[in-house]
Amino acid sequence: MHAFAELLDRLILTSSRNGKLDALKTYFAETPDPDRGYALAAVAGELSFPFAKPALLRNLAAARVDGQLLALSYDYVGDLAETVALVWPTRHGANRAPTLGEVVEGLKLAGKLDAPRLLENWLDALAATERWALLKLVTGGLRIGAGARLAKQALADWSHKPVADIEELWHGLSPPYLDLFAWLENKAPKPENRSLAPFRPVMLAHALEEADRAKLDPADFAVEWKWDGVRVQAVSDRGRCRLYTRTGEDVGHAFPDLLEALRFEGVLDGEMLVRGADGGVAPFNDLQQRLNRKKPDPKLIARFPAFIRAYDLLIDGAEDLRTQTYRQRRERLEAFVSRIATARIDLSPQIESADWPLLDDLRKSPSVAAEGLMLKRWDSPYLAGRPHGLWFKWKRDPHLVDCVLMYAQRGHGRRSSLYSDFTFGVWRGPEGEEELTPVGKAYFGFTDEELRLLDQYVREHTADRFGPVRAVKADQDEGLVLEIAFENLARSARHKSGLAMRFPRISRIRWDKAAREADTVETLEKLLT
Repeated sequence: MHAFAELLDRLILTSSRNGKLDALKTYFAETPDPDRGYALAAVAGELSFPFAKPALLRNLAAARVDGQLLALSYDYVGDLAETVALVWPTRHGANRAPTLGEVVEGLKLAGKLDAPRLLENWLDALAATERWALLKLVTGGLRIGAGARLAKQALADWSHKPVADIEELWHGLSPPYLDLFAWLENKAPKPENRSLAPFRPVMLAHALEEADRAKLDPADFAVEWKWDGVRVQAVSDRGRCRLYTRTGEDVGHAFPDLLEALRFEGVLDGEMLVRGADGGVAPFNDLQQRLNRKKPDPKLIARFPAFIRAYDLLIDGAEDLRTQTYRQRRERLEAFVSRIATARIDLSPQIESADWPLLDDLRKSPSVAAEGLMLKRWDSPYLAGRPHGLWFKWKRDPHLVDCVLMYAQRGHGRRSSLYSDFTFGVWRGPEGEEELTPVGKAYFGFTDEELRLLDQYVREHTADRFGPVRAVKADQDEGLVLEIAFENLARSARHKSGLAMRFPRISRIRWDKAAREADTVETLEKLLT
């Protein structure tokens, strides 16, 4: 567990992507099987232990530590695993410290009654940092700024194997990935892909900059809308159907209605959306009601019917089309969608290429439920990753509103001692009786130095406390204004304001602006029209 704890520590304390890659590569190179395979599975989110839940940790700690001390410690630290790891009073005579492999294999075999005893013995045998790593592992809440994509890239960089090959194998493998590591170290042949309907690494786009427009001819590109949904890869392979996100996560369990519509042999690339009552595209907030549901009920499926707007065809039957040009794939796609004839899959319409000013006007148009435009070279093959100069995304400029900071919550990982999750609101009510109503929450968009200043402001202007959350002083005469950037706005019955922001982030801290000058709900509602 010591090496695994050090790995997690490095990943949390390292902010740069390259630094995290280096930490993972070093771990994979220096750690023996099966520990490195289980660490890979942990980082990729492929491990779960049904009997090791946060409630169990609280019960174990409560049996050893005074309840008031535990509550005060948790309030200060803000993270359950870290709190238990620090306050845990060990008992003498504990067994030797377990390896990562022993922990994972032990918990996989443990029943509901065995898990508490195992965890207690391991906590007694480990040092504080190792206890923290153990508890993060078993609860699945690593929050280390690294996931499956970064782990696969680290494997590719370390082994000098193509990351696309690793991604295509991934869903046919299982922890501790002994055959994968044997191949990566050139000790065995490449594993056979034993999975039906495997994931194919997606092709991504670069943001279109002004300098690009000066060098490119719009006539060389197919232009279509950049739909505001979730990028998916729909795969049907000899009766096995899967629905992957762009990162390779299988989300088919949340969309059984879509899986039933995959009555074809092939692989489609497209955008998953929800059909509105008018037959058009519903706001992203409606799609969000369907995401992360283990088993959606029929009422939810009927209320928010999902569909795929297809914009590329990777495989048609048994024929791989990825080496063909986009123009050729588009012709095949149009015939494919027409042939399968289902209301759950339609074709993303294309926009006639004109000059850049006309496309810019289209990009800014509020009449289409899209984030902007996509431009794809007619002669481009389908290449994994983000190849330069082939695909571009030209998003709309974000909306900007001035809001007032209302609540702050401690973060996780290296931010666990800082107030870094900020809830903000706008004014509502008649003149003289205005009050703040929350409209969103953001936890990024600021520098480390700005975070330090925000944390200091929260501590110096606290009006009330609710566990790890602080209410901040905020009225017409006192309050901190935050300029919030967001992509779009939708109606939402789940929020007190009746509105939900898409991708809110802090654009600027308006130290210079009085709280009474912040925007109102009416200002936001105008953005809905």
